[in-house]
Amino acid sequence: MNARSVVPALVATVFTFHAAQAEPGEIRRTDLLKEDISVSGRQVVQVRVDFNPGAFAVNHRHPGEEVAYVLQGTLEYKLEGRQAVTLKAGESLFIPDGVAHSARNVGDGRASELATYIVTRNAKLVEPVK
Repeated sequence: MNARSVVPALVATVFTFHAAQAEPGEIRRTDLLKEDISVSGRQVVQVRVDFNPGAFAVNHRHPGEEVAYVLQGTLEYKLEGRQAVTLKAGESLFIPDGVAHSARNVGDGRASELATYIVTRNAKLVEPVK
């Protein structure tokens, strides 16, 4: 076996391994922006969150406000003290500072949201809540 035949075989093995490791309920976060704003001690953070079918973001809170905008699919949000709300692509939800919430992909395919946070500078962005 020469070097030309080893590289494609190795690449194919790596891709097969990663595909086998992917969970149907997987959530992937992509950090897009993190900048200080004019309000002392606060910053804006923007994240894209991709939900595989059936994926569930456990109950959690943030150190500030969140605006969730659904980019694709259908997501169900449960906010502490409120009834669940289901949003489709193009719809938004405001989540107040410190309010515990969860999100679930309730559609048939992948779902994605653009999450924009106005939070305490350098604080841990996600705090799990039991």
